[in-house]
This record gives sequence, C-alpha cells and structure tokens, in this order.
Amino acid sequence: MAATRLELNLMRLLSRCEALAAERRDPEEWRLEKYVAALEDMLRELKKQSSKPAPELLNEYSRKVDFLKGLLEAEKLSSSTEKALANQFLAPGRTPTTAKERTPATKTVHLQTKARCTGQMRSELLGTVCLTSDEKQSAVELDAVLQHHQDMQEKLAEEMLSLARSLKNNTLAAQNVIKQDNQTLSHSLRMADQNFEKLKDESDRLEQHAKKSVNWLLWIMLIVVCFIFISMILFIRIFPKLK
Repeated sequence: MAATRLELNLMRLLSRCEALAAERRDPEEWRLEKYVAALEDMLRELKKQSSKPAPELLNEYSRKVDFLKGLLEAEKLSSSTEKALANQFLAPGRTPTTAKERTPATKTVHLQTKARCTGQMRSELLGTVCLTSDEKQSAVELDAVLQHHQDMQEKLAEEMLSLARSLKNNTLAAQNVIKQDNQTLSHSLRMADQNFEKLKDESDRLEQHAKKSVNWLLWIMLIVVCFIFISMILFIRIFPKLK
C-alpha cells in the first residue's frame, strides 16, 4: 500500500530530527524539541486514519519517536551519571528511516550519546582526561562499532544470497526429477492401456473360439444320441422279445 501524504511528511520530519539529534547541539537549541512534539501529533493522526500503515511500521515509528523524546529528557538531567543511566534504557529504531541509511540513524545516535556520556563520566571521575581526548576515543569506538555492524550486515547478505542460490538449485533439481517421474508414469500408463486393449482382443477371440467349440460338441452329442436311439429301435424290431 502506498504511503499517504501524512506518512511521507512524518518520515521526512523524523529523518530531520534524527539528523539534528546526531549533531552536537547548543543547550539553547529548541528546534528538536518542537519537531519531536510535532512528530507525536502527526503519529497520533496517522493512527486514526483508515488507510494507516501496517502495525509493525506504526510500532517502528512510535519506537523512534519515543527514543527521540527520551533522548531530550535525558539531556535535561544535570548529572552525567544520570544521563548515562537514562540512555541505557532508551530503545532505538530497528530499521532505517530512509533508503540511504545502512544502519538505523537512531541506533547511531544512541551509540554517540552513550559514548559522549561515558566520556563525561570519565572526565568527572578521573579529572585528568580532557574532554577532547574522550571524544576522540569515543569516536574511534563508535567507528569500530559501526564498522562491525556493517561487516555483519554484509556477511548476512552474502549468506542469504548463497542460501537463495542453493534453494534455487534444489528447486530446479526437484523439478527435473518430478518431470522425469511424470514422463515415466505417462509411458507406463500408455503401455498399460495398450496391454489392456490386447488382453481384451484376446479375450474376445477366446470367447468366440469357446462358443464354436461348444456348438460342435452339442451337435456331435445330438448325433450320437440319435444314433443310439435308432439303433435301439432297430434292435428291438430285429430281435423280438423271447417268450
């Protein structure tokens, strides 16, 4: 089903919010909060429509909006420890918002935020590592995590492609076997029909032959009986009964 205008607008605004969340924002930045509030209103309207998306897609939209909302609430906390703890409970989206994304943007934002909070906690606890150094290390860790996810996705795609090829080959082999079995069965049926016709002809011939044999036997028996009868009459006539 094609996406409605409201759904397209929601996707565009959601993509814009994900991009803003990925940037380092000024504490006075107000756009993201307003955009997220607009996303909530649009999502409520989308759920009321008769031609709304599939339940799985609506759940994914809700998951991403709730993540952005929770991210804003976590940023308002004063302690880096509280921010890190709040970020631990955030659930990013499972699928990309746009076709250009290979990894869901909310997942990337989640990793960046966790790395930033970890850096702030180290800085507060140790007091010897500067913020810039922590950010560089977090960026390296983030790149490694993203590269790992990308490698896993490519490996999964290759395995799925290999499985699809194997399934196609097995299907073709099964089709060939079924085709050969059908040909053998058709040949056997034709041979059975031919044998049945031959057996029927032979049965008819045998039946005719049996009828002819019975007819000749009846005539012979009738002749023999008549001969015996006539012979007895002649015998009685020729040799009268002795007194």
